[in-house]
Amino acid sequence: MLVKTFGSAVYGVEAITITVEVSVNSQGQFYFIVGLPDNAIKESLQRIESAIKSNHYYMPRTKLVVNLAPADIKKTGTAFDLPIAIGTLGATEQIANPEKLAGYVIMGELSLDGEVRSIKGALPIALQAKKEGFKGLIVPKQNAREAAMVGNIDVYAVGHINEVIGFFKDTDSIQPTVINTKEEFAHAQSDFEIDFCDVKGQENIKRALEIAAAGGHNAILIGPPGAGKTMLAKRLPTILPPLSLQEALETTKIYSVVGKLPENTTLISKRPFRSPHHTVSDAALVGGGGIPQPGEISLAHNGVLFLDELPEFKRTVLEVMRQPMEERKVTISRAKIALDFPASFMLIASMNPCPCGFFNHPEKECTCPPGAVQKYLNKISGPLLDRIDLHVEVTPVAFSELSSSRQFEKSECIRERVIKARAIQAARYTNSEGVYANAQMSSKQLKEICIIDHAAQNLLKAAMEKLNLSARAYDRILKVSRTIADLAASNDIMPEHLAEAIQYRSLDREGWGG
Repeated sequence: MLVKTFGSAVYGVEAITITVEVSVNSQGQFYFIVGLPDNAIKESLQRIESAIKSNHYYMPRTKLVVNLAPADIKKTGTAFDLPIAIGTLGATEQIANPEKLAGYVIMGELSLDGEVRSIKGALPIALQAKKEGFKGLIVPKQNAREAAMVGNIDVYAVGHINEVIGFFKDTDSIQPTVINTKEEFAHAQSDFEIDFCDVKGQENIKRALEIAAAGGHNAILIGPPGAGKTMLAKRLPTILPPLSLQEALETTKIYSVVGKLPENTTLISKRPFRSPHHTVSDAALVGGGGIPQPGEISLAHNGVLFLDELPEFKRTVLEVMRQPMEERKVTISRAKIALDFPASFMLIASMNPCPCGFFNHPEKECTCPPGAVQKYLNKISGPLLDRIDLHVEVTPVAFSELSSSRQFEKSECIRERVIKARAIQAARYTNSEGVYANAQMSSKQLKEICIIDHAAQNLLKAAMEKLNLSARAYDRILKVSRTIADLAASNDIMPEHLAEAIQYRSLDREGWGG
């Protein structure tokens, strides 16, 4: 007898429905799984046999063929255990009405006693099942809330194979999982454990990060050890605008695919903050593998990618980020497949000014030999620095600030200003597809939007000549000054906005670092 059940395979951040065809034939005594299964799927028959027998059903001792269609696509993982097991019970007529199976996508890993374990990619699987018009989706309990947020499709949470068998035999009644996505999403958006008010002093650095958040600008923090670079960077997500529901869906899909979504979670409600170690490989940063998986830059989608001690990263690792930073997506190509992963992130980097860390320190003397400072800075390529709008020098906090008992500004107050500035930009770029913030504007838009008067032109000219700023600083200064003007709710870029933007180009000054 031939029975069909339905599962799903995840490629990139999208799912493809897989038809699981199970045929039981009286000729022979062997089992086959065909349709490009990996080793985890080939081993599934041992788990399935044990789970079926442990619950007093029988496994056929005749020819059993399982085909995973379409047969030319590689299938991986253990999530096909459950649809194969249910198909086997249907093909051996232990489930009386196998035609009911056609309306449901079934996914889950089986333990030897029939317990159903969690899977990866439940959200894209649910989206695809809804798109293809299935009645419902049967998934492990750990993934049910994640899948149920899709809406307009019944999601059934199961913890044991007996529940699934009873559901298709109509002997057990499983209620669909129902959640109020918007209510849960709104509640968690402002629930942060850290706050900018925890940081004493460093008002100029807080101002720079506020500008970065308001315009979506990349930034690099340069300063000695212990000056607070990492502490400040970790608090950046607390002042970024809240995720929209669409952004939350995009981000949650990525985390779901790589299995990093917390158990019983519905949505990623806060902007991600990823901080990979400097020993990270190219593939771990941008994505890769035999069947490509998202990397750190995709996990930071709609959030912040923080690279601490930037010069310590391998140069090849940093160079692979250049194209994704421009295109806000990364394409991973293999011989038989090419997948796109979203990668729209803010890059925040930090570094010491020299190998010993005390160049330009107000109190401690730099012990580096001549030329070491410039050599250390040269570890970061010019094209990468060209994509960083704000260069911020971080100085140590004075004792008077550290011992101060005064209250510093909370993240909530800064966030309100950032949201207002982003609203101005959203209105400005309504007709510009893929542009949502000042940092993303093109050269053509720069000429149309960042118009400055004669006095501002003279100021910019004098600054570039006196500070020996490079040509690449020109566009960046104009973009940052436009953001500063937006924060001040000014229609025009004033000389004071331009003057503030100029000071954020430390590394473009000729001779910086000796």
